[in-house]
Amino acid sequence: MNQEEPINTLNELQLECKIYGELSDFPTVIMDAGYGDYSKAWKSIYPAISKINQVILYDRAGLGNSERSSNPRTSLFMVEELRELLKSRNILPPYILVGHSYGGVNMRLFNNVYPQEVAGLVLIDSTPEEYSERFLPSMPDEFKEAYKKQFTLEGDFHEFKESLDQLHLSNRITDTPTIVVSAGKKAHYSNESQALWNRMQEEILRFTTNGQFILAENSAHYIQNDEPQLVIKTIERLIKSLATSDYANRQGSNRDSSFLK
Repeated sequence: MNQEEPINTLNELQLECKIYGELSDFPTVIMDAGYGDYSKAWKSIYPAISKINQVILYDRAGLGNSERSSNPRTSLFMVEELRELLKSRNILPPYILVGHSYGGVNMRLFNNVYPQEVAGLVLIDSTPEEYSERFLPSMPDEFKEAYKKQFTLEGDFHEFKESLDQLHLSNRITDTPTIVVSAGKKAHYSNESQALWNRMQEEILRFTTNGQFILAENSAHYIQNDEPQLVIKTIERLIKSLATSDYANRQGSNRDSSFLK
């Protein structure tokens, strides 16, 4: 199945949404790309995942084939726009949420606010909420300047910072199975910065009772392109583990989320 027509969501907003694969007994996989990026970011991995499960790719407002939104471009609004999109297509929870970079901020916030709708999280080199305070100071001045100048495609640097603050304020410990995949070969990173990045990635798992850290040693930021089989197998393993855990009969805090351990 391949549905690609835009649909109406918040304020009659037209968002591009693509559905691949057939609905199965597994939770639907939702993929959210990094800042300024859109559904093409997943071209290396979604065909394999869609062979065993339904996969949803979409373009956030103002990106790809989606219309711009009058809403502020912060994660809270992006999460609500995504939920309205899924409701309008009758794509029912719980979901497996997959987020890359800034998309990981959105997916974590989704889980914090609506944990009952999330069966699992896969975070691919996700932006930590303390990025500006802890990581950015470890980088050269040229990197810092270039980093802040990139925020022109969807929201500005202040809205990006607000999104990180929203995530920080919403943080809670959940039992959502969470896999963090960290890029171990980042361009322009010193040994110290790379070690700090990996440490901050692993620290994301302090907000779940059931987490796993994977270091993609041969990957830069786009792990799904550099090591696609690693990402595919990670998502597939989570999907199949959920099937054997009888998650559908267990909701919210009653879930036994021990299958990643």
